[in-house]
Amino acid sequence: MEILSFINIPILSGYIAYTSTRGGQYDIWLYHLQNGSKQQLTNGLGDAFSQPVWSGDNSKLAFVGRNQIVYIIYLSTGRIAAIDQIDPGRNLTLDWSPDHTHISYATRNQIMIYNVVTHRSYGITEPDAANVQWFPSGRELLFQGIDGAGIHQLYRISVNGTGKTQITNNTEGALNNVRLSPDGTFVLYTTPGVSISLIRTIDLTTGNMYEIEGGGQGKNYYPTWSPNSQSIGFSATAFSEETGYFNEIRTVGKRGENERVIATSTCFATPLTWSPDGRKIAYLSGCKEQEFAKEMWVVLIDGSSAIFITRENLIAALEWSAPFRPNGTRKRYRNQAYRVSFYYPFIWTQVDPERYEGSDGFFQISAISGGDNIEEICRGEAFHQLMPYGSAPRIQRTRIQNQEACFIFPSADQPQEMRRQSALIVRYPSPVQINGATYNYFILWADENHIREIASTLVFI
Repeated sequence: MEILSFINIPILSGYIAYTSTRGGQYDIWLYHLQNGSKQQLTNGLGDAFSQPVWSGDNSKLAFVGRNQIVYIIYLSTGRIAAIDQIDPGRNLTLDWSPDHTHISYATRNQIMIYNVVTHRSYGITEPDAANVQWFPSGRELLFQGIDGAGIHQLYRISVNGTGKTQITNNTEGALNNVRLSPDGTFVLYTTPGVSISLIRTIDLTTGNMYEIEGGGQGKNYYPTWSPNSQSIGFSATAFSEETGYFNEIRTVGKRGENERVIATSTCFATPLTWSPDGRKIAYLSGCKEQEFAKEMWVVLIDGSSAIFITRENLIAALEWSAPFRPNGTRKRYRNQAYRVSFYYPFIWTQVDPERYEGSDGFFQISAISGGDNIEEICRGEAFHQLMPYGSAPRIQRTRIQNQEACFIFPSADQPQEMRRQSALIVRYPSPVQINGATYNYFILWADENHIREIASTLVFI
């Protein structure tokens, strides 16, 4: 059922957090899209319903795990905090505040707001509250509650519990999969239930409602907003005599316009997640009959190509990280002796004061004494007699912090044990003294996949 092309293959970046039984039990994992490495974040804390949720700065993940306990993963340290427990049978929606310091959810007939910095929380009493989410202002919350007639409605309320306003005039049952658009102007939900699931959107500025046509089976699941709030991706169950049930990955405008199929999956339905640039969607496949998914795929939203990502024993949920920010999935490295500071992937660990490594890459720093001609310095490193970059390395001139610099990239015949080592050489703004010797150039060695990203954060101190 997959669409696979060997042209126009998407360039992938960032991380996907996902729930998998790769280690024998439900846990949260990270998949590094640039090089395919995987990292287990929890050990026996997840469940089949666990959905990892990124904070907007990529520094934390929240999820509801075994026994419906709410956990926070602090990615820079690996520390995991259990902060609360949600009532059995209650909605499990978690949402981060725009400033990444608070998380909201509903339990014990309250809207709970927990500060992940101070570890303090407070509640707003709202019987049967569900689907609590933050408006972009950070001053209001969206939630689903019960009106005086016992009917489910959507409301907005200030974070201090005042100014409660009813949004919908629903006369039917509960609203499912409620999602506020990233810009806070639209909300979507599915109705009425599981066997028939239709998607509707509401323009919060006008109150106008729009119904998405969806698939012919009337089974439309996992609607998810694009990062720019203009489109929705969702899974529509389909059927054919030859293959039985499968699902179509569809996109549609927020008012129901321009609906199209961009990929298919062998699953009855699949969760999906948008890339930060809004140009790709990741989804699950590899199901047999109505079992859980085993495969993760990424497709361009124009449907031109899809790429296989990974296969596991079982994958239950996934979410793409937000755009790269130095203080999110990166930690700061600072070396006073070499007078440099830069950011590196938080999953790497220290080998010695000048070298850090991870399963997906490494960096090491040093300094070079030399003359004024940086071209000679770069060629001397690139074409060292031991050929650390292979027989035909490529040198690229550049500037870093307004200083002359060059990248050195390895050729295809570089020894495998060098792990695609590349180099960055930068002229110091002024010579530095290290252990009594004078150096004119700083040199950074790192794997080819990470060296440009690290270099973009380099600062002389």
